[in-house]
Amino acid sequence: MVGGGPRLDLCGPILKRAFETLIAGSESQGGIEQWIDALKLKSRMIHQALGEGDPTDLPLDTFKGICAFMASVRRRVAPYLEQPGWDEMVTALTELVNPDRGAVPVDRRIDGFCAHFPRDRKHRWVRDLAAEVLHGIDPERYPLMCRWIWDRQANSGVIREIWFDEDIDNMTLDVPDGYDTFLVLRQELSQFLSDNGVFRDVIWYVDLLCAKVYGDYIAAQGGLYLRADFSAPGDPMEHTRRLLGLDGVSPRSGRTRLKAIDGEAFVIEDDNLLERGRSMHNNGND
Repeated sequence: MVGGGPRLDLCGPILKRAFETLIAGSESQGGIEQWIDALKLKSRMIHQALGEGDPTDLPLDTFKGICAFMASVRRRVAPYLEQPGWDEMVTALTELVNPDRGAVPVDRRIDGFCAHFPRDRKHRWVRDLAAEVLHGIDPERYPLMCRWIWDRQANSGVIREIWFDEDIDNMTLDVPDGYDTFLVLRQELSQFLSDNGVFRDVIWYVDLLCAKVYGDYIAAQGGLYLRADFSAPGDPMEHTRRLLGLDGVSPRSGRTRLKAIDGEAFVIEDDNLLERGRSMHNNGND
C-alpha cells in the first residue's frame, strides 16, 4: 500500500517484460525520448488551450485539434462540436478546470463534469475526456485516469493486466476507479521504474508503460477493444501510439481521426496547431 490508498498487487515479471518491450519497440522508432517529447507536447497543447485564460473563450477549432489526440474521445465527441452541444461542452469544461474548484476532491470534479452529459454507454468517453484534460493541464498533480487504465465497471484495464494472481482471468477486482487508485498506481510504477534506472521524466514513462501494457493486451485480443479505432498493428508500438492519441493527425494533410457527425474528417488549418501535430506525429513515428 502506498500513501494510504488502495492496495494494488502488481506483478513484477509482467511489468519487467512490458518495460523491456517498450524500450525495444521505441528504440526502433527514434528512441523513447522522442515518445516522451510527444507526450510533453500533447500536454502543452492541452494546458495552453484549457489551463491558461478563460475556457469560455476556447475556439472550437482548437478544441477539435485537442480531441484528435484523444483516442476514445474522437470517436464519440462529434455531437458536441456544433450547437447546441458545444455550449454545454464549454460549460462542463469551464467547471472542470476552474481554479476555484481546486479544493474540490478530484472525483467530485470528474463526476460533476460527467453529469453534464447523458449517463449511458454512448457517453462513457466523457470520463476519458475529463481525465485527459486534467492530466494535460497538470500532469504532476493528476495521473492519467482513462478507462483503459482501470474501469471497475468493465473489470478491465492496465491494473487487471498487471495484477499478481494466477486466477486473474476468473476474478472481478474489487478496486475503486477513483483518484486515489490512479495515484497509487503511478506511485507503484514510478518506484518500479526507478528500480530499473529511470530517474527523469518518470510521469511520462509511466504513461508509456501503461499504454504498452494495455496495447499488448489489445494486440493479443486481436483488436477487440475499441474495434472501430484499432486495427491489426503493423509494428509493436501501434496500439501504444493510439491509446495515447499520438496518431491523431496526418503530418502531410492535416487530416485528423476526428470526424464530424456527417463522417467528414476534421482538418487542422491552424498553422501553429498543425505544426505541433506534425511534430507529435513525427516524434511517435520516426
